[in-house]
Amino acid sequence: MDCVFCRLIREDTARWVAREPEVCAFAPLDPLAPGHTLVVPTRHHPDVFDTPPDVLAASAVLVQRVAAAMRTGLGASGVNVLSASGPGSEQSVAHLHFHVVPRWADDGISTWPTGRSRHRIPGDPVARLAGELDHDRPPHQGS
Repeated sequence: MDCVFCRLIREDTARWVAREPEVCAFAPLDPLAPGHTLVVPTRHHPDVFDTPPDVLAASAVLVQRVAAAMRTGLGASGVNVLSASGPGSEQSVAHLHFHVVPRWADDGISTWPTGRSRHRIPGDPVARLAGELDHDRPPHQGS
């Protein structure tokens, strides 16, 4: 496996924003905005589906810390947190990662999709999701 993010971490060649045992943050080669940062697990996990919950949680905590630093250190009035997982999502690197993009009211970029999916799901997709989550829920632990 030749994962570019694993190589950056292993060879210590990224422009680091933060390095922690389970997750790290670094500047991408082609930033969308000044301070744009990638947050990734330090161990290889291809996408959100294959990432252990504790690593996902550690990633979310670092995303939040980076976002707060963008507000205080860069004067950003907001952030976009972007991630793609799996082949149908246009995931560019098969290593879980979150783009944290600082935003300002007059920055001239847009990150919200401008169209709607043509894909259709038979029946009620919301009910199907709720059913899957209910089925997947661990049994209630009584007090």
